[in-house]
Amino acid sequence: MNSELTFKQGLIDTLPTVFGYIGIGIAFGMIGHSAGFSVGLIFLLSAIVYAGSAQFIMITMLATHSPILSIMLSVFLVNSRMILMSMTTASFFKEEKLLKNIVLGTLLTDESFALGMNKRNYTAGKLSFSWFNAANLIAYTIWALASVMGALLGRLLTDPRKLGLGFAVIAMFIGLMYLQLISDKTLGRALQLLMIGITFILFYLGLIFIPENLLVLVVTLVACALGVGGKRVFF
Repeated sequence: MNSELTFKQGLIDTLPTVFGYIGIGIAFGMIGHSAGFSVGLIFLLSAIVYAGSAQFIMITMLATHSPILSIMLSVFLVNSRMILMSMTTASFFKEEKLLKNIVLGTLLTDESFALGMNKRNYTAGKLSFSWFNAANLIAYTIWALASVMGALLGRLLTDPRKLGLGFAVIAMFIGLMYLQLISDKTLGRALQLLMIGITFILFYLGLIFIPENLLVLVVTLVACALGVGGKRVFF
């Protein structure tokens, strides 16, 4: 990464994350195909819903003929973390028009959010609409295309787990976390490592007591509160 915030640089900075979108997108397409959905419908789900993990839940519930209200509530709860991410992202675009903020918030993903927060370390804490829009657009396009590719490949391979595609996103986030650690000079390394450890513990305990569709949101809120409090008291 560098300090440029142009559209072209946004495309370049996002390229390393593309493999994560491809891996999980193909997995979604294969699962959708195995559930009996057409290639066209799988494409529409990715292009219109564009909800990542929530799409896996949605397609399973559709296949089992779950009530539409239950599907809507489940997708909302799984994606509720995006409210927090959008609020954080919006603070960097206070000077932009409302329409531009809506565009960024609509196409925001976990990956583009993490990439944007890491980019701040190279730009003195600034982000631009052009750069962030490029990151979102390439994510949106690759996700939709990968879903279609998965649906087509589903005719040849019915079990996407055999390819280990699900680990692609995990590997991508590990890489983004590492880049954040080595590039963020505003926080002490001890605080960063402490919060990573606390977050892991919270997720582990949360898997026991908290429903999966609320886990990310609850752990995010608790970890942020602990991080802010810990920084003020001990750092």
